[in-house]
Amino acid sequence: MVFTSHMSLALAEARAAAARGEVPVGAVLLDATGAVLASAGNRTRELHDPTAHAELLVIRDACAALGTERLTGCALYVTLEPCAMCAAAIAAARIARLYYGAADPKSGGVAHGARVFAHPQAHHVPEIYDGIDAARAGALLTSFFRDRREA
Repeated sequence: MVFTSHMSLALAEARAAAARGEVPVGAVLLDATGAVLASAGNRTRELHDPTAHAELLVIRDACAALGTERLTGCALYVTLEPCAMCAAAIAAARIARLYYGAADPKSGGVAHGARVFAHPQAHHVPEIYDGIDAARAGALLTSFFRDRREA
């Protein structure tokens, strides 16, 4: 099987989020065949919802589309290391593979901070692949926050 990254789709969602004034994080969720089930960027400000992270939006949309609360066999691409809230949702949804771009030493919940999947309470641990297009994902975040500070 040949690996095909879908991080470019997640990065496009992150750029769209930035254009809306949201923190530029994007996510894409694929089914077991590689077909896109859902894609989204952060919408916390737009929806006035602190849980409207890109990861949660795609999980909700994919579950609704499939009519199930489990996303067994699915793969999630996200531009930034998921926070603890999103990591817990990834475990609850039983997502098979997590691919993420930039590490998040401040608020991450996978390799940093809470390390949700390392706890015995984690109901499911996905395969984790980090650093996918990390330079582009990180540059997008750095640029966004630099522009906010200068404004």
